[in-house]
Amino acid sequence: MTVRLPAPLRTPIGQAALAFAVAIALPFIGHNGGFTNFLADAGAFVLLALGLNIVVGFAGLLDLGYAAFFAIGSYAFAMLASPQFGIHLPFWVLLFVASGIAAVFGILLGAPTLRLRGDYLAIVTLGFGEIVPQTFLNLAQWTGGPNGIGSLDQPTIGSYKFGFDALPYYFMVLGLIALAVWLANNMRASRLGRAWMAIREDELAAAHMGINTTATKLAAFAMGASFSGLAGCALASKLQLVSPDQFGFNVSVFILAMLVLGGMGNIPGVIVGSLILSALERFILPQGTNFLHGLGFTSVDLSNSRFLIYGVILVMMMLFRPEGLIPSHQRKAELHAADDDARIAGREQTLYTEAVR
Repeated sequence: MTVRLPAPLRTPIGQAALAFAVAIALPFIGHNGGFTNFLADAGAFVLLALGLNIVVGFAGLLDLGYAAFFAIGSYAFAMLASPQFGIHLPFWVLLFVASGIAAVFGILLGAPTLRLRGDYLAIVTLGFGEIVPQTFLNLAQWTGGPNGIGSLDQPTIGSYKFGFDALPYYFMVLGLIALAVWLANNMRASRLGRAWMAIREDELAAAHMGINTTATKLAAFAMGASFSGLAGCALASKLQLVSPDQFGFNVSVFILAMLVLGGMGNIPGVIVGSLILSALERFILPQGTNFLHGLGFTSVDLSNSRFLIYGVILVMMMLFRPEGLIPSHQRKAELHAADDDARIAGREQTLYTEAVR
């Protein structure tokens, strides 16, 4: 028996509205504070993945240091919303200030490096991702060094303060995700988005078609970094703390794994991949460890092996479903077209060899 959705829910807008309604209802299922806290944290990583998807999924630029922009957005908020500096700008202003600062640094990083391609670009972004947290660590007089910056201002709406309840933070992040999805979807369908995808497929051909490849790639870096600034500001306000150990290379790999798992270039796929890996880290691996301990394997801790597990997941995805769990139609067609071409070429080579014999 096939279940068919009502006609309004079979449209992209209807499906997005349904997903948003489910997201609104999720925290009220069971009234579990720990689950709501998980949703708020996972939502910040959904924002990060949506930003990296612009850089990697749309424009095809491999960025291995994306956590650096996450750090810049977080510290920008912390420095302007902590007793240490005494500035205390309104949170809703700082949200977009932090996003703008991260975008500016995306341009500053991209300007001297985006003439590089492939592995060279990946190596430069990897270096940037390592430099930024170390810089914040060593500027102790401004950033608190390894202790970070704490006691950050909390968001308020009129006289209502968010406090330490995860629920208002979840709805704030959900609103930011809705904004990010709207922006990403419109950019993908725009002239700029088509230019990103042209560069992803063949940068040389895109340049000959009149696309300014350097400016277009700079726009991708700036937009991706601005999303990470939003996520950094939101998560820092929730945690009330920013410290350098939150922005290591492992965070960049974790976010990239979300894209590969869900489907690079496809917004719903990226969201699903983000939620799966967030749930894997928060619930599945700890529960799996407890299960194995109950069987007598007391020396096993799956949480300590999570990056090995992520690596295995990525290898399996690349081997058996390189387009991801929920791929974009274009990405799926490209990959399968390449496979079909390879099979046809192999068949033609076999026929030629037999004919020569």
